[in-house]
Amino acid sequence: MLNPAVISQGNSRPEPRKLFLRKQFVRRGGACLLEWRKVVCGVMIVILPTSVLAQDSSRAMLHSDGGVWLNGNPAPNSSAIFTNDLVQTQKGTTAKIDADGSTATVQSETIVQFDGDELALDHGGLELNTSRAMRVRVNCITVTPLSQEWTRYDVIDVDGRVTVAALEHDVRIHYRDGVARRSKEAGSSSDVTVHQGEQVTRDERCGAAVRDTRVVDADGAILNSVWAKAAGLTVIGVLTCWALCRGNEPVSPSAP
Repeated sequence: MLNPAVISQGNSRPEPRKLFLRKQFVRRGGACLLEWRKVVCGVMIVILPTSVLAQDSSRAMLHSDGGVWLNGNPAPNSSAIFTNDLVQTQKGTTAKIDADGSTATVQSETIVQFDGDELALDHGGLELNTSRAMRVRVNCITVTPLSQEWTRYDVIDVDGRVTVAALEHDVRIHYRDGVARRSKEAGSSSDVTVHQGEQVTRDERCGAAVRDTRVVDADGAILNSVWAKAAGLTVIGVLTCWALCRGNEPVSPSAP
């Protein structure tokens, strides 16, 4: 009759111990899972805003180490920028604009406006590395990659001269508005292709109203013709003779 009691006591001791160990394991596992969740949430908080901004062509991220102005105010080291935002770098400073599939390095002493899939360069220099054919516009001049592959090119606008260098793959220089219309009338295209490894410099030809060169040449030809000169000399001679002849007549009738 004593054996079952002994067996019962011997089997009852491990149960509380196992239960205790199980609770400890669950407690520690829960703590580890909680810490892991915190880490994942922290990473997602950092990554998600950047990825969302990068997927929207009307937004980008501006990165710098100081000395950069955003819309007339000092820019933080990292800041989201949107369409029509103006970025200005001071002397000796640079900045980077990270957009969807494109990275633009803003050189020192540069003013540029972010316009989504296009950068409007006021003056200074830009280095583009893009797989989304991001364009650069300088007044009526637009520089566009010719392929959707990763294309690297530089655009520098200094003293009214625009220099375009194609570092990897080809780009095209296109003239808009009056310049394009004038070239179309003349029967030639205003577009220029800059092949990889080449560099092209052009003037900003849209600062003033474009005049039709054929009209200007025609006016010049008429005024400089022999018949125009002869007619002018004839008119001058007639007027001179008339003045001399009038000089021999009395100014007023003589008194009787």
